[in-house]
Amino acid sequence: MIRAVLATGFLTLLLASLHAVAQVIVPGAAWTDTSGNVIQAHGGGFLKVGSTYYWFGEDKSANSALFKAVSCYTSSDLVNWARQNDALTPINGTMISTSDIVERPKGVATATSPCGPYTYKASWKPLGADSRDMGLFQDNDSAQSSYLLYASDNNQNFKITQLDSNYYNVTTQVNVLSGATLEAPGMVKRNGVYYLFASHTSGWDPNANKFFSAQSLSGNWSSQADIAPANIRTYFSQNNYDMPLGSNAIYMGDRWRPSLLGSSRYIWYPLDWSSGSPQIVHADVWKVNLSAGTYSVVNGTSYEAESGTIGGNATLLSDPSFSGGEAIGYLGNGGTVTINNVQGTGAAQWVALYYANGDSTWRNVTVSVNGGATVLVDQPDTGGGHVILSVPVKLSLSSGSNNLTFGSGQSNYAGDLDKIIVYVD
Repeated sequence: MIRAVLATGFLTLLLASLHAVAQVIVPGAAWTDTSGNVIQAHGGGFLKVGSTYYWFGEDKSANSALFKAVSCYTSSDLVNWARQNDALTPINGTMISTSDIVERPKGVATATSPCGPYTYKASWKPLGADSRDMGLFQDNDSAQSSYLLYASDNNQNFKITQLDSNYYNVTTQVNVLSGATLEAPGMVKRNGVYYLFASHTSGWDPNANKFFSAQSLSGNWSSQADIAPANIRTYFSQNNYDMPLGSNAIYMGDRWRPSLLGSSRYIWYPLDWSSGSPQIVHADVWKVNLSAGTYSVVNGTSYEAESGTIGGNATLLSDPSFSGGEAIGYLGNGGTVTINNVQGTGAAQWVALYYANGDSTWRNVTVSVNGGATVLVDQPDTGGGHVILSVPVKLSLSSGSNNLTFGSGQSNYAGDLDKIIVYVD
């Protein structure tokens, strides 16, 4: 996975505590900045200076793993982001040229302001060892001790190594999780306990991300445990960064799409400890209150697909994995379903489509409101025909009753449609 562009700017991450104005977070949507452009900050990291949050990540608009730029975005609410100047750009003849995957090996760049631009210093292997996916963690001790978290030794071992007081280099290896095969790390300290979040290695494909806990960074780490139901593969995402939020945190992941890297989406969810261990709270639409350190899940109105009008080759499916035990399959290629009497507010509204796609590749489905033009919605593979995911789409619904048709005008088959949830916010 490509995540460590930010490794070329240690200072950036080490300080981390991390056109209509958006008010909600919608995981998996195409997020746009305040200029209306799709946000390009993949494999990102964050820092906060005063009341401003800075989001750094890889610009993948060229749909390539090769280095284009480290972008820099600013926000006061984690919802509305403005693009600033690029923090770091390629330099010919160095390890951060346009011919390089910039995360390997690790390096340092410095600047006198958060967005820079940064001056590239050098790249090398930490303590002479292989390094791949990485994260950075700053402790809350008086020295503000900071640590490099990274996959090493051909992704077999995971290492925690302390940085020097200037954050320019690594000094001492603090711990090794031998044979852990972890990548995409993040860390949160809560009530004196350290929580390490990471995925296992499965290329670009998602897997069930895990957490580990320990009383000290150099101590014994607990056995791995899931942060979400294992079969859902972390809602088709990979951990990237974990930001404290009051007594909980925010899981900040990437939904990678290797064939169109610039169209990879951001999957942010509340990470909640109320069960005694950190668990992702699945929410199609949710809000964050930074001053209170809290989150709230937005509720919507559900409409079952099997209650709609079936057309063409579409078929009613029965399976206990679907809500209500039924769904509509064989959509597309002549098959359609129209869900009637969907209540709207006369404005653009978020609609979540719950579906199953047992293929190993993405599908898509068309959506038409009241017989109007179709909108195409991508449907990542769900990890099995009995596993349900949701994807969001923003639709302009008339005030009062609406008819939503799925699968019309497409020659390919869509995922099996379980239900939709319509949101007002």
